Amino acid sequence: MNNIEFVRGANGKPAASSVLEEVLASIDGLSGVCFFGFPLIATPEGKSFIDATLVSPEKGVVLFDLVEGTELGEYAERQDDLANKIEAKLKLHKELVRRRKLLPLLEVVTFAPAIHDYAALREEGYPLANESDLVDVLEEFTWDGVSDDLYRRTLSAVESLSSLRKSRSKREVSRPDSRGAKLKRLEDSIATLDHRQNRAVVETVDGVQRIRGLAGSGKTIVLALKAAYLHTQHPDWRIAVTFNTRSLKGQFKRLITNFCIEQTGEEPDWTKLRVVNAWGAPGNDDRDGIYYEFCRSTGVEYHDFRSARRHFGGSDNAFDGACRTALDSVPEPPSLYDAILVDEAQDFAPSFLRLCYAILDEKKRLVYAYDELQNLSGVSVPPPEELFGNDDDGQPLVTLEGDSHRDVILKVCYRNSRPVLVTAHALGFGIYRESTNDGQSGLVQMFEYPALWEEIGYRVREGVLDRGQRVVLERTDETSPKFLEEHSPIDDLLVFKTFDNENCQIRWLIREIKKNIEEDELRHDDIVVIHPDPLTAREKLGPIRKKLFDMGIQNHMAGVDTDADVFYRTDTPSVVFTSIYRAKGNEAGMVYVINAQDCEGPGAGLASLRNRLFTAITRSKAWVRVVGYGRRMERISEEFGKLKEKQFRLDFEYPTDDLLQHLRVVHRDLSQHEKNRLEGKKKQLEDVLNSLENGELRPEDLDDQTKRKLIQLLGGNQ
Repeated sequence: MNNIEFVRGANGKPAASSVLEEVLASIDGLSGVCFFGFPLIATPEGKSFIDATLVSPEKGVVLFDLVEGTELGEYAERQDDLANKIEAKLKLHKELVRRRKLLPLLEVVTFAPAIHDYAALREEGYPLANESDLVDVLEEFTWDGVSDDLYRRTLSAVESLSSLRKSRSKREVSRPDSRGAKLKRLEDSIATLDHRQNRAVVETVDGVQRIRGLAGSGKTIVLALKAAYLHTQHPDWRIAVTFNTRSLKGQFKRLITNFCIEQTGEEPDWTKLRVVNAWGAPGNDDRDGIYYEFCRSTGVEYHDFRSARRHFGGSDNAFDGACRTALDSVPEPPSLYDAILVDEAQDFAPSFLRLCYAILDEKKRLVYAYDELQNLSGVSVPPPEELFGNDDDGQPLVTLEGDSHRDVILKVCYRNSRPVLVTAHALGFGIYRESTNDGQSGLVQMFEYPALWEEIGYRVREGVLDRGQRVVLERTDETSPKFLEEHSPIDDLLVFKTFDNENCQIRWLIREIKKNIEEDELRHDDIVVIHPDPLTAREKLGPIRKKLFDMGIQNHMAGVDTDADVFYRTDTPSVVFTSIYRAKGNEAGMVYVINAQDCEGPGAGLASLRNRLFTAITRSKAWVRVVGYGRRMERISEEFGKLKEKQFRLDFEYPTDDLLQHLRVVHRDLSQHEKNRLEGKKKQLEDVLNSLENGELRPEDLDDQTKRKLIQLLGGNQ
């Protein structure tokens, strides 16, 4: 049985690549990953790439020098050059070297499918093959005694991704059992992306590509590396990376720079590859943005936040209105970019994604990534058929149905352990939330399509995953790797605490942070304190920060004490305090979610409140503390207690179609326009009731059909 994963980057040799893939796919007992057009390597003449690279536990690392046509050229010289460069690259990884000898087997083969009689061309010691004898050539390569660990480390080194998820700076620990030591081991273990992520990085498609995944599944890293890979492959392209959370800008720049230097030895050309804000404003390049550039290049009136809020009604509608107005004003927008990559698409109105699509060249290379459960705006991302509209014949401009290269789902979570992730989902959906007083389900929200649970890495343990059926869901070891939770007891991974009042909460939090730094060997930037309400975060966090300052513990409020694009301070050790919006896309070893009681309450808007809680919890690489006070916090703690009793499995009855509609109506977030309209309808109904009550309107004045509808809608009987 063959188990080869193919990652199809661009190498300019499509015919030879296609034949090589067919041959490798036909070899029984061969497993591993085969990259085309990867890895990239730096040379004195500039950057280049390997035509194809097979990393296999049976064969080691096999580099393919592909020949299109019948001109073989100096193939032995090319093989020596490839082997020397890759050997030097791999030897930079100490775990792959013993006594100056490279542990992985390294071989090079020139594959020339169009050359049939090459006996006279072959040089001793330099393998040359076509499709008829490649199997025989590979048969000579045997990587004996390879462990699974060595294979994984070799694969990681070839991908050159091993250092990208490690800590921002060197970590010093003295006790092997401290939190700092545990965090260091975790960071060292998360050394490679899985094959699905590799494909998302390297494979380039013309047209729209959608990347969906859980918090911690690597969406931001995939987008950053994809942008860097496109830039190294196509240095003349104009590429933009954009996002909703401005504090992600530094992270994107760091990831892109690291990738480009590791792969090519060169810094990115930031005039071609731009990391830009979504909105933007006049000023220097750091203030530029996609929307502002659209206005600048077309002459359309630009609206800043204040102006947009005044024109389009409220904070929630401001950016949407600005983008829609800009698009409506320019029937044929100019082509400004060759590729645009959008992170956090769930927090953008569809009009912004349409604006990005509109300013791309005819290839329409738009990549957008999102996690619906981190949606803090209340506006869902529509399906692409609806999002991008139809052509002149009424056909969708974009459809991704059944194309796994253009619709990528990242199932594996590399940040959150299984208990942490399942807790975030249980609270985000309200799985164990108490039913309401009128007997309605306590559920807050639910996937419309049950199969989505399996797509994001859950499996059915009991029951049936279908509407109206009881089901028990659990994470698998494949989608939630065990090592993420084995470093600490579950009762230490997750702590929920309810205090009598806010002052008790503050005193406890200050003691814990002091202990983290002085005893646990955590660095200041391993600790993030998140307040879920962005409107009151600065006010509520201020007293806590002052007490820490008085104790000599440096801290900062992200985006307030720092530039809006900065989340972690690099000039001095500093604990991060943040509102939920700036926390998005960032991560830390120890996460404190304070005043969590703000994420429980009745009525409309609860879905967004629970999404804030979900987002805050999933910032954690190791430990989470969810704290608050009062009865609402007790209710959240009770939900968590029920989940623990269920051994971190989701046990619930899937909503019926009727209940799904009820959930969407009762628990959805209403726009200001909808709220105004709803208030107007309620006022009209109050007027009717008052008229009935004071006799201005009598029941017999209503026709039979109206009376029947009223009785039916109010749940009565005829």
